[in-house]
Amino acid sequence: MNLNQITVPVLDISKSILFYENIGLRLIVKALPHYARFECPDGNSTFSIHLTKELPAGEGIYIYFECENLDEQVEKIKSKGIVFDQEPTDKSWLWREARLKDLDGNQLILFYAGKNRLNPPWRIT
Repeated sequence: MNLNQITVPVLDISKSILFYENIGLRLIVKALPHYARFECPDGNSTFSIHLTKELPAGEGIYIYFECENLDEQVEKIKSKGIVFDQEPTDKSWLWREARLKDLDGNQLILFYAGKNRLNPPWRIT
């Protein structure tokens, strides 16, 4: 299996399209008012949003986007007025990551892990 796409619920498709374009995703399907799909700038994965009347309870969905040039990408996104909850930080699990939320509270983590993404020292063999 290969992960093709993730779809998250949103309350306003048009506003969410603009948000996700501003963080660097490329819009490839615009089926208003219910659905939009984006292409990730690297790799073959896609990301989509669908209109919902009510968001799931709790902290939202956690979505990880890997960026080789994390600090540069964060600065580019911040220059568009988007606020991060956490600046790029080195983590004990050997990743560098920054955190923000989309307009509906979904947790977005931009990170760089290098070889540790799939092969951390504690990987089960």
